[in-house]
Amino acid sequence: MKRFRPGIVPTLVVAVLLPMLVSLGFWQLSRGAEKSALLQSYTERRAAEPMASTELQPTADPAFRRVHLHGQFDAAHSLLLDNRQRDGKVGVELLQPFQDQAGRALAAGQSRLAAVAGSPHPPQFTTPAQALSLVAWVYVSPGATFQLNADPSTTTWPQLVTAVEPAKLWTALDREGFAYELRAESGPATYQADWPVVAMGPEKHLAYAVQWFAMSIALFGLYLYLGWHNAKEKHHGSGHESTQHV
Repeated sequence: MKRFRPGIVPTLVVAVLLPMLVSLGFWQLSRGAEKSALLQSYTERRAAEPMASTELQPTADPAFRRVHLHGQFDAAHSLLLDNRQRDGKVGVELLQPFQDQAGRALAAGQSRLAAVAGSPHPPQFTTPAQALSLVAWVYVSPGATFQLNADPSTTTWPQLVTAVEPAKLWTALDREGFAYELRAESGPATYQADWPVVAMGPEKHLAYAVQWFAMSIALFGLYLYLGWHNAKEKHHGSGHESTQHV
């Protein structure tokens, strides 16, 4: 230990920061693994045949399952999901209640509209008035539950929101509806239907994990260097004092 003297303060700093950096790295690795499993499930379920809308409600695990819908969009209660990014551009996504003929309402998306987020002028859109048959897939957020950040009971429509909880929307509209958002596949009733599954892919989580681990290695390396350097300086100082004393 005489050859290693890092000091009390650096030791305390490393004792706090090093476990934190390592844990953040492993957390990013676990998130990347979760995203990989989620994308695998998405790929498998998107390849399956669509189920009837009546089968959707009792399904224990509805995430990414395809479903046949037949009914009408409710253009009078449209939601514009703000601050959505696609191909490096920021805009809004159109989400509307869809009244299925099976008797349930669903929050069905028509995907991205070409509009700049934060614009004082809402984007213009058209909604087919006739009954439609379309295929959509169930979107379940991989993170926190949707939170409605606007009052769904307001008389001002369309609403510009950043997230939506369908259950609160159905309560405000006095309807019975499905608890998850559905995202329409490409068709005559959709705009741009290349919906993103996750905002951040597994590869980005891996990159962040590498960064956290690199920072932890750099911190520990700096700590070792500081300890050896201080010990060397102290040793030289002691030797110099002994020579002068003689």
